[in-house]
Amino acid sequence: MIGFIRGKLVSKKPPLLVLDVQGVGYEIEAPMTTFYNLPAMDETVHLHTHLVVREDAHILFGFSTESDRLMFRTLIKVNGVGPKLALTILSGQSADEFHRCIHDNDTATLIRLPGVGKKTAERLIIEMRDKLPTLDESTSGNNNVEQGSGLTRSSAKQEAISALCALGYKAQDASKMVQGIAQEDKSCEDIIRLALQGKT
Repeated sequence: MIGFIRGKLVSKKPPLLVLDVQGVGYEIEAPMTTFYNLPAMDETVHLHTHLVVREDAHILFGFSTESDRLMFRTLIKVNGVGPKLALTILSGQSADEFHRCIHDNDTATLIRLPGVGKKTAERLIIEMRDKLPTLDESTSGNNNVEQGSGLTRSSAKQEAISALCALGYKAQDASKMVQGIAQEDKSCEDIIRLALQGKT
């Protein structure tokens, strides 16, 4: 129904961002792979979108690349995988890492993602093995986010913890993930990326 959206970036609080499209603010949920590639605030953003219609809400999901959106659409067709879990999977692993897990039957790595138990991991491997979309290199691209929010170090850390909780991690686990990360000149997105990679 809505194939893409282009507008001015006015808010980014992972996993939610807001685009101003000719005076209308669109709330969009996006994986961290998209947040890593967002420009500075007030810059124009073009996102490929997928609309999920539920009885209680219409939720718009946005992706920086068409291949990310294709991966999302493929994931939500897997039994037991909803949009939130698909977003978590896309945020917690690069496309290359996910491909490797599927091809190598690596359930151990998959179950480290919040919301992915052993049965779900096994189901992902079985159902995704022949459905993996061809992904662009941009899917696992570098972090091009500029530090434009003016967040202090402590607030960037708190934003990162909140974002990890929204992605499905428990508050205590999210706090531990960001605790050892050196925060000098790091944005919220930088901290989340390093936390998901297990780096300090």
